[in-house]
Order: sequence, then C-alpha cells, then structure tokens
Amino acid sequence: MKVAGLNIHPLKSGRAIAQTSVTVTLDGLAGDRRFMVVAPDGRFITQRELQALAQVEAEPVDGGVLLKMNGSELSARFDPDRRLDVRVWSSEVSAAVASENANRILSGWFERPVKLVHMDDAAERFVGAEWAGTAAPVGFADGFPVLITTTGSLDDLNRTLVEKGQEPVGMDRFRTNILIDCDEPWAEDLWESLEIAGIVFDLVKPCARCIMTTQDQMSGERIGGNPIQGLAEKRMSADRRVPGVLFGWNAVPRGEGTVKLGDAADVVRRREERWPMKGRGRG
Repeated sequence: MKVAGLNIHPLKSGRAIAQTSVTVTLDGLAGDRRFMVVAPDGRFITQRELQALAQVEAEPVDGGVLLKMNGSELSARFDPDRRLDVRVWSSEVSAAVASENANRILSGWFERPVKLVHMDDAAERFVGAEWAGTAAPVGFADGFPVLITTTGSLDDLNRTLVEKGQEPVGMDRFRTNILIDCDEPWAEDLWESLEIAGIVFDLVKPCARCIMTTQDQMSGERIGGNPIQGLAEKRMSADRRVPGVLFGWNAVPRGEGTVKLGDAADVVRRREERWPMKGRGRG
C-alpha cells in the first residue's frame, strides 16, 4: 500500500489544498484547520449551516491568511493579544481573532455576522482521551488530528451509488488528510496502527459522516450522488458510541516527520474484530 493523496484544509470547512508532501506534527498536518469562521459568540460554523464556505480558498501567509471567494480577496492578520473564546463541539479554546475590519468584510461575504479566528501558537486544544488513551493535541478539526481513508472503500461506495442510480462521488466529499491506495474495501476497519515514513498513526475512532458529504466541495450545493444513502446500505454503525454512517478513520500521529505522495503505508498492528455494523452487509 502507498499514500495516494495528501490534503490540508487551512480554513475549517473551506476548500482543500492538495499537497505532494506534508509535515506531520503531534496535532496533525501542518497548516490543516488552523483558521475557522465562528458566530459572534464564538460558536464554530461549518458547511453544515453555511454551505458557501465550500467556495472559500484559504492560503496561509506570514502572520495571517489570504482568503479568496468569487473574485474577492481578504488578507487577515491576527494580533496574539486580541483573543476570543471559541467552541468546537464540546471543547473550548482561546483563539486569536481577526481585526474588526476583516470580520466586517467577511460578514459581508456571507451576509451574516461572523468572525475569523486563528489557532495560533498560544492556543491549545486537547481531545479524545477516551479513544486515544491520552488526550491528543488538535487544531480546529472536529475531533482528531488526522483523517485517513482508502481508495478501495470509495470504490465500493461508488459501486453502491451507481447501483442505486446515483452519480459516483469524489474523495473530496470526505475531506480526508491521508488517502491510502488499497484495493480491499473497508480494510482500514482492521488497522489499529499504520506506519508511514517512520511515523505511526493510531486509528482510534471511525468517522461518522454528516450532511457535508452530500455537498459539492466547490460550490457547497447539495447535488450529485448522496454518500449518506450509499453508506446506509452496509456502513451504519451498530455501536451507540459512534452513531450514524461511517467512512474513514480518525487517527492520532505518535511521532513527527514528513509524509510524501507514494510513501509506503504498512499496517503495524491489527484489530481482532471489525467495528459492528447494522444492515445487510458487513463492510
């Protein structure tokens, strides 16, 4: 097996940026989900409620980020002394917040009041102790530092979608970080740990998928094939701890280094049993 794709998402729920190599740190891929759009009270906002976020390109620059959307540009800088307490699900973090002028421009783009925040060096967030053994450092990702998916599982899902008379979908719908070239569908369910470029990644929790997978990742529109319906055929979790349909695994890196496209991916520890699923199939 080998690495077939690498992606970072500098702005949470913004467009992905494909990479040929990435720096891996304990809190994930460098540059991944370091910026986020929030409501004025600090509550995180994603494509689930603001589909237009899919249209935003984010390029990290020295001291800030350059955002582009439909021909408009916004260069935002962050003062480490200007902070806002923000929430991502149940966790809170003190993040650097953009200037009032930058937030005013961004609010105009989305036609609603929002603010832009940055997970800078002074910000800390730890999650997932119950799954990872110890709490893992993470940026603004929903739950864990890295998301790992496979080509074989996407192929199997798309076969199901075509059988249901729907269009196949791309891996961009699942906003993965590391894509593994593996022909066997759902092989990752039995991977407890994966080693890539000398870095061990523990696959600690399957990823439950939401309505964002039904959205085109360039426009934000809910068009094309519906992965939720396809996954419901044989990827419906039977474990109440992670309800819903599953695709991909949340992972925690246990070291640091550089991963490149084409790097070998080796399973170093396997699970004895697959995650329990409902329905006719057993992925």
